[in-house]
Amino acid sequence: MKKILVATDKPFAKEAVEGIKKITEEAGFEFALLEKYTEVSQLLDAVKDVNAMIIRSDKVTPEVLDSAKNLEIVVRAGAGYDNVDLDAAAAKNVVVMNTPGQNSNAVAELALGMMVYAARNFYNGTSGSELLGKKLGILAYGNVGRLVAKIAKGFGMDVYAFDAFVPKGKIEQDGVKVVGSTEELFETCQYISLHIPANDVTKKSINKALVSKMTKNGVIVNTARKEVVHEEELLEVMMERTDIKYVSDIAPDSSHIFADKFDGRFFFTPKKMGAQTGEANINAGIAAINQIVNFFNNGDTTFKVN
Repeated sequence: MKKILVATDKPFAKEAVEGIKKITEEAGFEFALLEKYTEVSQLLDAVKDVNAMIIRSDKVTPEVLDSAKNLEIVVRAGAGYDNVDLDAAAAKNVVVMNTPGQNSNAVAELALGMMVYAARNFYNGTSGSELLGKKLGILAYGNVGRLVAKIAKGFGMDVYAFDAFVPKGKIEQDGVKVVGSTEELFETCQYISLHIPANDVTKKSINKALVSKMTKNGVIVNTARKEVVHEEELLEVMMERTDIKYVSDIAPDSSHIFADKFDGRFFFTPKKMGAQTGEANINAGIAAINQIVNFFNNGDTTFKVN
């Protein structure tokens, strides 16, 4: 009998856990649960005899993979998967999947909420501005980017996008203007919403050269990964350009410098909040277990990322 472990430091919603358990047992597999663990040793012990794992932000390192002798598949419940060592997993013939699209609406709503928060000066009692008529640039037009565009158009924003991998016509059919480069996006738009993954190409790609091009009162909204922003260079620009704000769905390593020098010009969530809704939590968890069942029963590797 295949054993499936849900290993989550930040637990799924109760409804999600119950749904995962129900689908697991109906498929004839064994269900196991590890929540709110505080030591890596607890995870290492829990994975020893499992065939599959569902995780959230939990790290699957070479050490974890070495302990999981029977492991065949790991599913990260969410879009990002940089918390899994893909090379180490591939070396052990472990399939790694994500659940793209399941958290997209939650992240998109957060991005717009952070824009409103920044526009209204973080509700500090002073006169802010409106999003109506402002130009929004979406960097990467995937599942989240498309929903950001849809919601932003409801606010009456003028929406632009750049994505080298999405056909121009597909973006334009959503009523979104397409620009030819990341540089043009930054030059054109007051608000920039980041939705790029963190990889060797994108890490620290949001640098001084780009941010310096932003129009007056520019706001960068980062619901992607902190690593895509070149923190040192962003700090330099914000010292030179007192009109720029930065809001992010995870605190940068230099958050103490922002607190010291840029009062009223930044906001960071205390932990990554993009997928932290009940709906997204349930959607991603149920998608993860369904993918595992389809993998074991049908050999389905549709969402494999390694």
